[in-house]
Amino acid sequence: MDRVTALATLKAALLPLLLLGPTTPAAAARVIGSDAAACVQRDQPALEVSITGLKDRTGNLKLELFPATEEDFLKDDRDLTAQGRFFHRVLAPTPANGAITMCIKAPAPGRYALFVTHDRDNKNKFNVWTDGAGIASNQRIGRSRPKLSQSIVNIPRGVGRVTIQIQYLRGLIPSFGPVGD
Repeated sequence: MDRVTALATLKAALLPLLLLGPTTPAAAARVIGSDAAACVQRDQPALEVSITGLKDRTGNLKLELFPATEEDFLKDDRDLTAQGRFFHRVLAPTPANGAITMCIKAPAPGRYALFVTHDRDNKNKFNVWTDGAGIASNQRIGRSRPKLSQSIVNIPRGVGRVTIQIQYLRGLIPSFGPVGD
């Protein structure tokens, strides 16, 4: 086989693989969101959040990091900012397919409260009837507001990791739980 034929054969064999895209775990777990560089560079306190259990691939995903106090958890961001308290939010469009990993930066290593939402209708306001929510402990949220203790994350000097399963309102007596449960 001459050189030209060999190259043409190799090209024909590799083309389908190139069209499928990357298949390595690192490529499949591409980090998304405005803080993605912090998790990729691993040079500052941040949290890599793997999100599972989505009902569908619509809307946006939102990570919110709060101070780990009862007084501040799930408080309106404008109030926290006005009081000089820490709050940070990262939004990203829900990827059409593949594993979902988002990143959120913290101002320093320490203990924080994390809340994740799947804003399915893109209205940037939590709709209890359609949107999903997730907490760090992955305990069933049920019919009440998530508790601070269920949402605590410890962020190290580098990058920490957590997997959160999103929960949606479901059942005859509506309460939040995982889709497949």
